[in-house]
Amino acid sequence: MASPKNEGFLTEEQRETLRIAAQNAELLSSSPRSPSKTGIHEFHEKGKGGGGGRSPVAGARHVRRTHSGKLVRVKKDGAGGKGTWGKLLDSGPDSYIDPNDPNYDSGEEPYQLEGATVLNPVHDYKKSILTIIKEYFSTGDVELATTELRDLDSDEHHHLFVKKLVSMAMDRHNKEKEMASVLLSALYANVISSAQISHGFFMLLESVDDLALDILDAVDVLALFLARAVVDEILPPAFLTRAKKMLPKSSKSLCVIQTAEKSYLSAPHHAEFVEQKWGGTTHNTVEEVKKKISVLLREYVENGDTAEACRCIRELGVSFFHHEVVKRALILAVEIQTAEPLILKLLKKASEEFLISPSQMAKGFSRVSESLDDLSLDVPAARVLFENIVNKAISDRWLDPSFCKSSGTDDEKRDEGYDKSRKYKEAIADIIREYFLSDDIPELIRSLEDLAAPEYNPIFIKKLITLAMDRKKREKEKASVLLSALSMEIISRDDVVNGFIMLLESAEDTALDILDASNELALFLARAVIDDVLAPLNLEEINSKLPKNCRGRETVSMARSLVSARHAGERLLRCWGGGTGWAVEDAKDKIIKLLEEYESGGDIGEACQCIRDLAMPFFIHEVVKKALVMAMEKKNDRLLDLLQKCFSEGLITIYQMTKGFSRVKEGLDDIALDIPNAQIKFQFYLEHARQLGWLLPTF
Repeated sequence: MASPKNEGFLTEEQRETLRIAAQNAELLSSSPRSPSKTGIHEFHEKGKGGGGGRSPVAGARHVRRTHSGKLVRVKKDGAGGKGTWGKLLDSGPDSYIDPNDPNYDSGEEPYQLEGATVLNPVHDYKKSILTIIKEYFSTGDVELATTELRDLDSDEHHHLFVKKLVSMAMDRHNKEKEMASVLLSALYANVISSAQISHGFFMLLESVDDLALDILDAVDVLALFLARAVVDEILPPAFLTRAKKMLPKSSKSLCVIQTAEKSYLSAPHHAEFVEQKWGGTTHNTVEEVKKKISVLLREYVENGDTAEACRCIRELGVSFFHHEVVKRALILAVEIQTAEPLILKLLKKASEEFLISPSQMAKGFSRVSESLDDLSLDVPAARVLFENIVNKAISDRWLDPSFCKSSGTDDEKRDEGYDKSRKYKEAIADIIREYFLSDDIPELIRSLEDLAAPEYNPIFIKKLITLAMDRKKREKEKASVLLSALSMEIISRDDVVNGFIMLLESAEDTALDILDASNELALFLARAVIDDVLAPLNLEEINSKLPKNCRGRETVSMARSLVSARHAGERLLRCWGGGTGWAVEDAKDKIIKLLEEYESGGDIGEACQCIRDLAMPFFIHEVVKKALVMAMEKKNDRLLDLLQKCFSEGLITIYQMTKGFSRVKEGLDDIALDIPNAQIKFQFYLEHARQLGWLLPTF
C-alpha cells in the first residue's frame, strides 16, 4: 500500500524505478533508436549493482548506444585518448554498422560529398556581354546587339553592360568610342533604363583610378563619354552634381566630372563639338568598308595575287557584308572584260575556302541582276556578260543553280503598269535629289503635281526615306521636314502608312546597303508621329499589316519606345539637327519673342507672319503651349485671339493645338508653383477651345 504521506498510488520502490527510467530517457534522447525495455533494465541493474557503488546517475553519464542498439561504456567526458578529440555518441571503438541488424539503415553507411557547380548569374552575364560587345565592335550592327542584350533577360544587371562597353571602348580607337556612344543612345529607354545607365557611369567614375593604370588619358576620355551621354540625353545633367557629393574628394573621378563640365559642356556650341569629337555618326563606316572593298579589288586586278586579296577580305571583318564584295567584283568584271578571269578565280577561291558563304554569294549576284538596267547604260552588253559569268559560276559549282530560277524575268514585269512604275521611280529619284540640293519644297510639290500619279505616293515616300537613309543627317532632316509639309498638301495619311509598310517589308534588303537601316527607320517613324504626319495608333496599324516574322515589327516596336520615352518630342526633333537647321532652343526663343511683342500691343498679322516664317509646322504646338502659359502669367487673354487667328488660317492644325494643350496639362503642377490659379485658368481656356473646335474630340 502507498504511504499516506505520499500523494498518488505508487510505492517508494516504484517511484525510484520511474525516476531512473526518466533519467535514462533524457540521456538517450539523442539516439536514433528508442531504448528497449531490456536495455533499460540491463542498464539499471549495472548502474545499481556495479561500478564500485556508483550512483545510477553517475553510471549513466558514460554509457552510449550504438547504431545497432547495443549499450557500451565510453571514457569519462567522452575523450578519445591523449591528444585526440572525443568521439560522437555512437562512434566508440565497439560501434560498427551491421547489415544483418534488424535496425540497419543503408542511409547510415559512410558517404562522400561530391562537388556541384554553383550557379552565378552575374558571372554568366559578364561572359555573355563580353561576347556581345566584341561582336558589335566588329560588325557595327546595333540591332543585333540590342536583340542579344534583350534576350539575356537580365535587366537588373544592365549597369554592368554600360560599364563594360565604355571601359572597353576607352582602350580602343575613336571609331569604337563613337560606336559605344551610339549603342548606348539606341539602348536608352528601349532596353536599358535611365537608372541603370546612371549606375553604370557611376561605377566607371569609381573605377577611374584603376582604368588610368592601363589608359593614360582615362580621365579625359571618360569625361568625354560623360559629356556625350549628357548631350545625347541619356544622362541628366543633375547626375554630375549628385556624383560629386558621393565620390571621394581625393580620387580622379572628381577630375573627370570637372573636365566634363568645364572643357566640354560649358563650351560654346558644345553639343555639335561633343558629337563630332570622335568623328560623328558610325554610318560613315559603311562608306569606309565600301571604299576598302573597291581598293582591294582594283589592286587585285593589277597584281593578280589571289591569296593576298582573300587575306584583305578576311581582315575587313564584315562577313555579313561580303555580298558587297561579290557585287563590286562582278561589276568590275563586266566593266573591264580583261579582268573577268581574275574575278572568277577570286570568287571561286573565296567560295571554296568558305570565306564567302553561299548565301552572301547569291545575294551579291542578285544585287547585280537587279541593277543590270542601270549598268547597261554604261556597258551595253552588260546583261550578256553577266549571264556568261552566271553560267560559268554554276558550272564550276560555286554558285547555286537555283539562282537562275529565282532571278528569271517574269513576263508580268514587262507590262504597261511596270513600265509606268519604273519611269515614275526614275523621275522621283531626280526630283528628290534636286530637293536635297535646293531645299525648295514648293518646286518639289509642283513637280509631283506635274507627274499626276497620286496612286504612287507611297512609292514616293519609300524612295524619299531610302535615299535619305544613305546620306547625312542634313538630308534625313530635310526628308522629315518634307514629309511634314506634304502631309498638309498632297499626301494623305493613308499614303504615309502604306509608304512605311513598303519600307518595313523591304527592310532586310535595305540593310544590305545600310547597316543601321532598322534604327534609321525607327527614327523616321517616331519623327513622323512627333510631326503629326502619323498618329500613334498608325503604328499599331502598320504593325498589324506586316508579316509575323518580318524584322519590320521590331522596328515598329523600337519606334513606339522612342515616342513613349521621356522628353520624346525634344529628343526626336533634334535627332537630325532640328527643323530647318536651327537648334530647338533657338526656335523656342523666337516663339517667346514674337508672343511678347504681340502681347505688348503688336499687330496680329505680323505675329502670324512671324509664326509662318518659323517654317516649322511640326513644332507649332510649342507656340500653343507658350501662348497659354504667357496668358496665365500676364493675365492677358488677348493671346487667345492670336491662337484663333492662326487656327482659322491653318497655321495651327487641330493636332498641333491638341498637342499644345496636352503639354500644358502635363506641366500644370510645375506651372502652379509660379501661377497659383493656373488650374482654374487652364479649365477656362479648355472650355473656350472646345467651344471654338480647336481640339480633337478625344482630348
